[in-house]
Amino acid sequence: MNVTSVLFGLSVTILLVLAGITRYGVWQIEKRHPPGGEFATVNGVRMHFVHVPADASADLPAIVFIHGASGNLNDPMTGLRATFEGRAEMLFVDRPGHGWSGRGGPANALPDGQAKTIAALMDHLDMNSAIIVGHSFGGAIAAAFAVTQPNKTAGLVLLAAATHPWPGGKTSWYYELTVLPVIGWMFSEALAYPAGSSRLNAATDCVFAPNKAPDNYAQATGISLVLRPESFRNNATDVAGLYPFVLEFSKRYREISVPTVIVSGTRDTVVFEEIHSNGLARDIPGAELVWVRNLGHKPDYIVPEIVAAAVEKAAGRPVDLASLVLAAEERLAGDRYGPIENCPDEKPERLAPQ
Repeated sequence: MNVTSVLFGLSVTILLVLAGITRYGVWQIEKRHPPGGEFATVNGVRMHFVHVPADASADLPAIVFIHGASGNLNDPMTGLRATFEGRAEMLFVDRPGHGWSGRGGPANALPDGQAKTIAALMDHLDMNSAIIVGHSFGGAIAAAFAVTQPNKTAGLVLLAAATHPWPGGKTSWYYELTVLPVIGWMFSEALAYPAGSSRLNAATDCVFAPNKAPDNYAQATGISLVLRPESFRNNATDVAGLYPFVLEFSKRYREISVPTVIVSGTRDTVVFEEIHSNGLARDIPGAELVWVRNLGHKPDYIVPEIVAAAVEKAAGRPVDLASLVLAAEERLAGDRYGPIENCPDEKPERLAPQ
């Protein structure tokens, strides 16, 4: 037996062991985070969702919440359900291919395809229209929803959204690796779970930095569900495909005619807030951009009172957003949480070609 054969056999053995560890890990994740909502098949996709009917005293239009990359419906639901409980009919949805929802056809790899599937779910639930709230990657879906489903869009609230082309169009290396044929499948089946598990807490801290992540965030939201191989591949496909999608689709944001409020933090280390949020304010007629100093990527958790006010504003209510922002900025001024040195707050000009 030559050295090449030995190394090949050893590599295969290691991959099989890691695949076994992943399968056991997936079983544990799904045991800890079972589906907590209902299922319905719409647009050829088995969708998982939580539908909260309106109370008789509801004073706001219906609201649909769209989570970001690596997430599931528990993320916005844990952060915002209590804020709107009793005030509006609410729909929290696992996007196609995420959480406990099926993926469906190839159209669901793109934001406008996911928007179409969410619209079909609204039809299933007899929701004629709603204020669409999208966070991060969910912001691209919410914006696509407003463009392609105007009759179903009563208003638009975009939180730390990722909606426009950014310098270079690059994403994290593991997304680009995962979408490669064969190698990507092997990576997601054998390495994504053990590697991702070891980085989950640090990654969460970066998402919230410079603000403090809630102590029970990972358990309450079940973010580890994204480490399941199929979910990991779906998430990577979504993220890797975002740049070419928004490169063209962002030209259509000028078609949005509903009241729109954009909430963004000046210390977001996940998306280029200067590009996306300023771009939305520029491209959507009449949109209001709300900047919060020293806020990171999670306004839904760190400043839910501003998110509530943004929804009220989108619903046509008179709201003093400026006072709420000032109060929030005073509260957040001293925040320096998270491994800041590992969560660089990159600026677009630093990455622009010289």
